[in-house]
Amino acid sequence: MTFSAVAMALTGVILQFFPHETLNSLGMSSEGAAPLLLQITGALYLGFAFTNWMAKAVLIGGIYARPLAIGNFAHFTIAALALIKYAFSAGASPAVWIAVVIYSIFAVLFGIVFVTHPKQVRSAD
Repeated sequence: MTFSAVAMALTGVILQFFPHETLNSLGMSSEGAAPLLLQITGALYLGFAFTNWMAKAVLIGGIYARPLAIGNFAHFTIAALALIKYAFSAGASPAVWIAVVIYSIFAVLFGIVFVTHPKQVRSAD
């Protein structure tokens, strides 16, 4: 949870505060509504980051915090599939391939969290 919160927060801050620079680095025009859409996307990432950060100590898996697990799993899986499709169809840059790897790892990890039951650590009394 901590790693996903940090990754989402960094992405959110970049998209929120540097939309024009992000678009230019991707070779896209920063005219029109594109910067606004990136800022809105950055707000979504920051909101998800805050949610993950606040839930980092919560027992997740099985029936515990199921909405949080499925939300993260859905986000990372759908984004990983979109990135993979883009990377193979557009001769993507190394940055896109790095994003593919990161998103795929998070998708697998949250998939495991979603389908497994957490083991509680027993304290020695």
